Amino acid sequence: MSDPVTLPPAETLKPAREMAEACRVRWPGESEEYRAARTALLAEEIELRRRIQRLAQQRRTLPAGPAAKDYRFFDEQGRELGLVDLFGAHDTLFTYIWMYGPERARPCPMCTSFVGSLDVPAPDIEQRLSLAIIGRSPVARQLAFARERGWRHLKFYQTIGDDFATDWRVLVNGEEWAAVLVWKRDGDTARLFWAAEGGPETADPGFDPHLAPDPTPLWNILDWTPEGRPAGWYPKLNYGD
Repeated sequence: MSDPVTLPPAETLKPAREMAEACRVRWPGESEEYRAARTALLAEEIELRRRIQRLAQQRRTLPAGPAAKDYRFFDEQGRELGLVDLFGAHDTLFTYIWMYGPERARPCPMCTSFVGSLDVPAPDIEQRLSLAIIGRSPVARQLAFARERGWRHLKFYQTIGDDFATDWRVLVNGEEWAAVLVWKRDGDTARLFWAAEGGPETADPGFDPHLAPDPTPLWNILDWTPEGRPAGWYPKLNYGD
């Protein structure tokens, strides 16, 4: 597998403002005021892109994370598997544990939005790593909802018992949450590489404690619009009912 792309040292990079001013994109009828503001914004977007790339490089330097216990799961065929089995042919495993426990009549709408965004690119993602969607409900129940949404590519698993959910903060004081957990294979052991962290203590005023960068296309698209993210608005499973 080829090495990841890395950003050259900051001192060797062309200044973002200079790059923005060199951009020759112009739009019909734009004013000088619009162009000046857009060029200034482009410089900030270049800086943000570089910051995201630096974060990715910093993330890759994390030391070895904690070893996972031998958690057990059911797959679509009802086979019992260990966490290491979910890696398949890869050494990296991305798991998303969604809020669709047996006590829920329907899955969390926000989880649904994110899981749906993974379905189409799943075959591409799985060229580089394994991808597993894990729930506390039976796989058949998860798959029934997946087919209802038109998802075709994702692999779903059910936790056996709640040790996995409790240990990795999916169940906290009886309340169910979602979790993003990335694992690295270490021989016959799965080690945590990176996980989404944070909560109310890491949230800025008016925002949920979302990741940086935010992996949810819904929020990224809204951030590109004049209205932005509506305060207090969240997706639903159905609209117009």
